[in-house]
Amino acid sequence: MDKILITGAGGFIGSHLAELCVEQGFRVKAFVHYNSRNLWGWLEDSKHKSDLEVIPGDIRDFDIVHESMKGVDTVFHLAALIGIPFSYVSPMAYIKTNIIGTYNVLQSGKLLGTENILVTSTSETYGTAQYVPVDENHPMVGQSPYSATKIAADHLALSFYRSFGLPIKIVRPFNTYGPRQSARAIIPTIILQILNTQKTIKLGNLHPLRDFTFVKDTANGFVEIGKSDKLFGDIINIGMNEEISIGDLARQIADLMDSEIEITIEKERTRPDSSEVQRLLCDNLKIIESTNWQPKYSLRTGLTETIEWYRKNSEKYKPEIYNI
Repeated sequence: MDKILITGAGGFIGSHLAELCVEQGFRVKAFVHYNSRNLWGWLEDSKHKSDLEVIPGDIRDFDIVHESMKGVDTVFHLAALIGIPFSYVSPMAYIKTNIIGTYNVLQSGKLLGTENILVTSTSETYGTAQYVPVDENHPMVGQSPYSATKIAADHLALSFYRSFGLPIKIVRPFNTYGPRQSARAIIPTIILQILNTQKTIKLGNLHPLRDFTFVKDTANGFVEIGKSDKLFGDIINIGMNEEISIGDLARQIADLMDSEIEITIEKERTRPDSSEVQRLLCDNLKIIESTNWQPKYSLRTGLTETIEWYRKNSEKYKPEIYNI
């Protein structure tokens, strides 16, 4: 890897990945979602802002995607719609962004001869675990319109590998958390409600089990998979091989914040029963054996760093408002 393009670079994981790639000496193009104020998302205040070539655009627009991929050897494709609740409201928006956006990257890579394309998947593509830990051979089950579009994008990418020899790698992170994450995500939701001096925390389902990875470990996983010359045509999980229920997670965060809380379940924050993914536990053997990746953050250390970031940046959020 030398010259890199990151789509979704202004977002949560993308901004951390862009900064890590700069720190490791790569030349980075950062593709961010265009807006009328020409703001670059979480890269707007990045200490590495001057080291990035920022390209505003829309992943659904083939021409700007094709143009942005010229002259790069590696693409980290992270741009996507990710909120599960809104996918129930507007499945077509997810089809256009997650499937057509991925097609634009794949077709551009095919035309330009791009050497290394990493497509971001999600552990949600597995659905509720049929066995644990969940390895890359686990069946894919679309339990939400969001996960269905990610499954489609993954299969489309693998079809380009099989049909055209396009050098594809599917990166499948389990639940990532850390600074800059959307307030819709479970960990920021809990932290921000506590910081807002709320003693009664409003959450959705408490029993699902999840495998949480700190965002810096996830970003490093992307880089290590990108460096590998052995994983083309493969799916690679990034996760910790540890699980915790949402209820226990909330109580652990409250303990770290020296807060006593009560939890109430709000119907609007819950998924339909058959759409809820009940359990995800990552089998991370492939990434550990195939790359130099090793996680550096335990859940406790990651949560501690995350809580401190939200303490310092809570004014950027509105915890009293719940948006899907």
